[in-house]
Amino acid sequence: MPLLNYTTSVPASRTATQIMDMLSKHGASQILLDYVDKRTVGLAFAITTDVGLMRYKLPVDTAAVEKVLRKQRVERRYQTPEHAERVAWRILKDWLEAQLALVATEMVALDQVMLPYMLMGEGTVYELYRNQQLAIGSGT
Repeated sequence: MPLLNYTTSVPASRTATQIMDMLSKHGASQILLDYVDKRTVGLAFAITTDVGLMRYKLPVDTAAVEKVLRKQRVERRYQTPEHAERVAWRILKDWLEAQLALVATEMVALDQVMLPYMLMGEGTVYELYRNQQLAIGSGT
C-alpha cells in the first residue's frame, strides 16, 4: 500500500501554514519555520505548560519520504525531492490533527503527546534518549 498522501499536490508552504494555524489555535505562543534554499524544511513551536514555556521541534524528513516513495515504486512523478517534501508536510499535518483531536477530547495534554519532540539543549527528548544521552530507568 502506498504511503499516506503520496499523490498530494498541496504545496509544503500551504501545509506549513495550516499546521501553524492548528498550533496557534491550541495555544502555541511561538512558531518558527526553518528554510533551506527557500524551501520549508522544519517547524518548531513553544507552548506554556504547567512547568513553564516549553519548545518543540516537529519531524519533517523529506529525504526519508523520498526514499520510501522510491522503495514503494510509486509512479516516477511522485519520486522527486519536491514531491516528497509535499508528502512529508501533509503526513505531518494529518498526524498533528490526530494528536490535537486527542487533546481536544481531554484524554491527553498537548505537552504530553509532544513530549518526544520537546527540545532539551541540542536535541529533542527522543533524540537524546535514542543517543543514550537521556537516562531513563529500565522499568524493573
